[in-house]
Amino acid sequence: MGDDRNSKVWLITGTSSGFGKRMVRDALARGDRVIATARNVTNLEDLDAKYPDSQNRLRFLLLDVTSPYDSIKRTVEEAIGIWGRIDVLVNNAGIGLPGFAEELGDEYLRKQFEPNVFGVAKMNTAVLPHMHEQGSGTIVIIGSRSAWKTDVAGVGAYAASKAAVHAYAETLAHELKSLNIGVLIVEPGAFRTENIYNYPWTSPYHSPTLDALREQALAYWRNVPGRQPGDPDKASKVIVDVVRGEGPAAGKEMPLWLVLGKDAEANIRDKVGRVLKNLDEWAEVVRGTDLD
Repeated sequence: MGDDRNSKVWLITGTSSGFGKRMVRDALARGDRVIATARNVTNLEDLDAKYPDSQNRLRFLLLDVTSPYDSIKRTVEEAIGIWGRIDVLVNNAGIGLPGFAEELGDEYLRKQFEPNVFGVAKMNTAVLPHMHEQGSGTIVIIGSRSAWKTDVAGVGAYAASKAAVHAYAETLAHELKSLNIGVLIVEPGAFRTENIYNYPWTSPYHSPTLDALREQALAYWRNVPGRQPGDPDKASKVIVDVVRGEGPAAGKEMPLWLVLGKDAEANIRDKVGRVLKNLDEWAEVVRGTDLD
């Protein structure tokens, strides 16, 4: 167990499942202290029972990132009051709403963006003034390779939310780079995490023309669970390694993008290659629109 005076304090959202649940375990294993948050008491009680020997380094707070900012700010202030600091904020809470882009309408797009984008922004706005005051910190944002691989029927709203949060995080990193506050965008491929496919297919604006494609898409999504190639335990440990500068990250500067999974790597390389090919094929047009 590490010396509490030298250990990091993590505030992690969405710790009831997935990477969030595992990062609680892995940060504690390094001797760090963790403030685990979730939307309901039951999920926190499950974590409490799982780590009975970590009471002095593990605390729980109820937090819903879709709550109004004032409520989130109060919870963050409560979190800071536990150990007097937050060294690492992990923005892990999020949802995925499958459905065709044209059928979702603005209501479901907003529902998708609320936790995945606006929730992240609210958390950062609440935590960053404290990091400025202490002169250091790390913001971790759990993104997705779906921001790169958008050619999957039904992934439009989720992919759009992840593309938006990636762009937001890249600008945030630029704005914070001289202030000793790092930003890490985690871009995982398909990992065998819990609850990620719990949301039903959504079609509030049903288009009969898409029914045949819908059947194909639903069959695809039904076959995903249990076939994802990624190991979430390995991914969680790597994220903690990178934040702490340990293991494979020892001696390296923390990257802005942390791509996890061979599938994510392949998807990103494919997208970058297609974009470069497009630029080459249309170079004359691209360059011909500048002022003479």
